[in-house]
Amino acid sequence: MTRFPETRLRRLRQSAPVRNLVRETSLSAQQLVLPMFVREDLSEPAAIGSMPGVVQHSLDSLRRAAADAAETGIGGVMLFGIPEVRDADGSGADDPEGILNVATAAVAAEVGDALVVQTDLCLDEFTDHGHCGVLDTSGAVDNDATLDRYRSMALAQARAGSQLLGLSGMMDGQVAAIREALDTEGFQDTLLLAYSAKYASAFYGPFREAVDSQLKGDRRTYQMDAGNRREGVREALFDVDEGADIVMVKPAMAFLDMVREVRDAVDVPVWAYQVSGEYAMIESAAANGWIDRRAAILESLLSIRRAGADAVLTYWAVEAAEWLR
Repeated sequence: MTRFPETRLRRLRQSAPVRNLVRETSLSAQQLVLPMFVREDLSEPAAIGSMPGVVQHSLDSLRRAAADAAETGIGGVMLFGIPEVRDADGSGADDPEGILNVATAAVAAEVGDALVVQTDLCLDEFTDHGHCGVLDTSGAVDNDATLDRYRSMALAQARAGSQLLGLSGMMDGQVAAIREALDTEGFQDTLLLAYSAKYASAFYGPFREAVDSQLKGDRRTYQMDAGNRREGVREALFDVDEGADIVMVKPAMAFLDMVREVRDAVDVPVWAYQVSGEYAMIESAAANGWIDRRAAILESLLSIRRAGADAVLTYWAVEAAEWLR
């Protein structure tokens, strides 16, 4: 190995064209997925206070926003539904006339040929207790009973036109159960994104406002402990073995080590979710003039890609895509 002055590492940084030519990690619009919220009882979009610039959509505004997003060249949209009425079983989740399924059909018809229409497959938005599954008589989440609800929910979403189901509930066996249900009904081409390493995180706070969460307590019996690395890899390997097409790490920025660990362990695409708290922190700091907003957003996305994510769910997907043109 040669040393200074024969080797000058700064040669590769001397100008923007040189830096662009030797950049190891790239960021492009098609690697970005936009999470979108649609609420049943709205006629106009409603602002989300803790997420400046993000709204709960009406059905009409969702359709328009999805069309605008498709024009930027992003890779997909992930839809979250907020029903007007909730119950213990989350019955609105698999109702063909439920808000998420109706919205999925509308967005698929609008932009399904231009990007991947994706849906969150979890009960938490639809239950009156806010948990990601149904509860047993003791008040604990019943894993196996929840799988039955997930099977039904998966079929409803696939019938509505979802091309990719985001399995975010963190129930044991959910990938295998849903894959079997879909294949039995002829939906062999429906993609499964397993939220494999989904941690019980403080960074989900603003999302709870976005979906009007009814949760009391926490989800630590099914979401992962923030101190565990090996467990996250094990979860991802299990999900791949059960038939996941893609695996997810969530949150992204506080768990970049896990993005890399999972990327090195599996042979399927790895995605990461830049969650609501990460979004809110950058927006708040930028609003106070403490950081350069555009630079911080792009750097944060690039760091997630550098860690190994093949795609990133981010609330800045459309804005970043426009910058990257």
